[in-house]
Amino acid sequence: MSSSQRIVAPKSTVGRLFRESFTFGHKELTHWFPSHMARGMKKMQAMLRKVDCVIEVHDARIPFTGRNMMFRNLLGIKPHLLVLNKMDLMDSSKKTEIRNRLSEGGTENILFANCNKQESKTIRNVVKAVVDIVNQSERYHRAEADDYNLMVVGIPNVGKSSVINAMRRMHLRKGKGTRVGGLPGITRGVMDNIQVSNRPKIFLVDTPGIMTPYIPGVDDGMKLALCGTLQDHKVGQEIIADYLLFWLNKNSRFEYVDVFGLDQPSDDIIFVLTHLAKTLGKMQRVRALDGTRTIQPNHDAAASHMLRCFRTGQLGKFVLDLQ
Repeated sequence: MSSSQRIVAPKSTVGRLFRESFTFGHKELTHWFPSHMARGMKKMQAMLRKVDCVIEVHDARIPFTGRNMMFRNLLGIKPHLLVLNKMDLMDSSKKTEIRNRLSEGGTENILFANCNKQESKTIRNVVKAVVDIVNQSERYHRAEADDYNLMVVGIPNVGKSSVINAMRRMHLRKGKGTRVGGLPGITRGVMDNIQVSNRPKIFLVDTPGIMTPYIPGVDDGMKLALCGTLQDHKVGQEIIADYLLFWLNKNSRFEYVDVFGLDQPSDDIIFVLTHLAKTLGKMQRVRALDGTRTIQPNHDAAASHMLRCFRTGQLGKFVLDLQ
């Protein structure tokens, strides 16, 4: 949906005040670096001698937020390709601005991709880009090798495994070479020698998603949670849904009003979740302290539905970092 097609606020919302900032509450998101991530970084560093190029995969909806700068410090001596995945969920009108800002920050080799579709044409460009980048770089002790060894890195749940499997489908006509899941943390250890192409012969190393050790602020943390790179239960689905509502209202993205069957925008997450739960028939029996039972809206189920609508593009296409 282009900016000219976006739904504008109904007349009844003119003058309505929405939140200007988001209060996270009692939870802490600034530190997120489980022990398996630290072990993964050490293994990645140990395997660098065998690697010709590092492919960093990141979510196109958050092209600047959450990119682990440790990758640059650890792997920076190797040629680097940034693949911004899930481009089917992003506002494509922002591509030029994204490229320009990333280039200013020193990232020159950038590809947008959508690896969820069975016959994604965008993945064809990855092999060509890698070959061009490697051939323009010094290969040191691998100068005589006629194959290419790649390492795929990224934070959790940005689609690293999807990129690998899409390359195998496209170039080898084979199925999955690594596990894929909708939850962060599916790949827990370093996996090497996955072949993804025959002409030229390309092998790669898959790595666990490694979050940046420090998340600088609430907005960054919540955008990461909204895109599913942090585990929902660690943050709380209702809190993530509240941030989504905050962000949509703040940026005048009111598509959710029609999608959820509301009369007008609302800044009250309890009201929205209650409405959604009743609309979806998501009710639950709750036992009070006196032993009586009442039927109440299931806010967790409603929040899960709300997040699923965002993550599948039903609420529109976004670049959360550029609005």
